[in-house]
Amino acid sequence: MADKKPGIDQALIRELANILNETDLSEIEVEQEDLRIRVSRSAPQMVAMPAMQGYAAPAPVAAPAVSAAAPVAVTAAPAGRDLSKAVTAPMVGTAYLSPAPGAAPFIEVGATVKEGQTLLIIEAMKTMNQIPSPRAGKVVEIIVNDASPVEYGEALIIIE
Repeated sequence: MADKKPGIDQALIRELANILNETDLSEIEVEQEDLRIRVSRSAPQMVAMPAMQGYAAPAPVAAPAVSAAAPVAVTAAPAGRDLSKAVTAPMVGTAYLSPAPGAAPFIEVGATVKEGQTLLIIEAMKTMNQIPSPRAGKVVEIIVNDASPVEYGEALIIIE
């Protein structure tokens, strides 16, 4: 008594897969005599992420940024600093003070800026977003370091 398995009909499997796609089903099963074929499409799995615990954002640590083209003046952040004139980050990302590595920075401490002038770039999701000055004035302090991560609402630059 020899067990003889029928060959799998690949054309039938392809046809079932096409029906699956055309009808937007996630699974289809067909049974013919001794043969049962089930074709399923794996749906994107939803993974539950644990809730983020609230925490206080660390105080920015300022260190002098060194650039081959021109040094960027960055001052230490005093604890009682008035942030009422600070330009804040409109998004989460990585802040860059110059348009390219080794290039001159957009602004320097002591420079006068115009409203709408690019102050820095924040990279978010591989998109470079130019951050314009909300007002004209003098750059008093650059709080953020080049290529450092920033959070939404974090103070970046103080313009008086």
